[in-house]
Parts: sequence; C-alpha cells; structure tokens
Amino acid sequence: MTLAAKQHQLAADLAIIDDPQERLAVVVDRARKLPPLPAAERTDQHRVRGCVSVVYLVGKVDADRRCRFRCDADSPLVRGLVALLCEFFSDAPAAEIAASDADPLGALDLTKNLSPTRQNGLASARAAIRAFAQSHQT
Repeated sequence: MTLAAKQHQLAADLAIIDDPQERLAVVVDRARKLPPLPAAERTDQHRVRGCVSVVYLVGKVDADRRCRFRCDADSPLVRGLVALLCEFFSDAPAAEIAASDADPLGALDLTKNLSPTRQNGLASARAAIRAFAQSHQT
C-alpha cells in the first residue's frame, strides 16, 4: 500500500471520531500498548533533536528495502503521535518515504491544537524518518 493510500485509510479509520481531542486520546491509548524501547536503544544516536520531550526513534531497513520504525518518548502524548508516525511510515520502501511529504498527523488534524514547540518537535521526528529513509534508499 502506498503512503498516499495509507494516509487515506488512516483518515477514514479515524474519521468516525469527530473531536480532535478524542482522536488524540485514541492515539495515546494505542501507544500505551506498545513495548518501550530497550535501554540499549535509548541512546544519543537515536534521539530526535528539536523535540522538547525526549524522543527516541530507531529505524531498520529490511532486505526488500522497506523501512521499519520504533520509538519511545517521555511524554505520553508525544509517544502516541510519534508511534503513529512510525506505524504510518513502517513497511514503506525507503525511496517512497524519502520522496514523500506525507504528513499524517496534519491530515488527521492531530497537531492543530498542539503548541508550536510540540508541532516543531513532531516535524523533527518526521524529518528524522525521512532522513533515515534517504540514507538507506539504493
């Protein structure tokens, strides 16, 4: 499934929830069920710069050049939003991610009520995902 199709599907899945605050609550709740990153991966190398919250993002590329992402953050809200980004971009080819300007959080109106510093931090996380993909497309 392409990123555009994935964004459309995600929007359709969450469209049943009219209130953006309720959508955020659903996203945060989903992230609570994810296992935390092991301490060995909570390193400076995996830390996302530009986030007020401490955010770790770990990328991996499979033999088929598809990226997989995992994350963790010290804020439940940020963890939920970054986990949604990881889920969204995972399983996509590195070349597609690198060429994409997809913003699933914006498309779902999940960021419009956030502070500018949180919005910038999430943009940094999205940029880190793209940078990882750009460095692994071949």
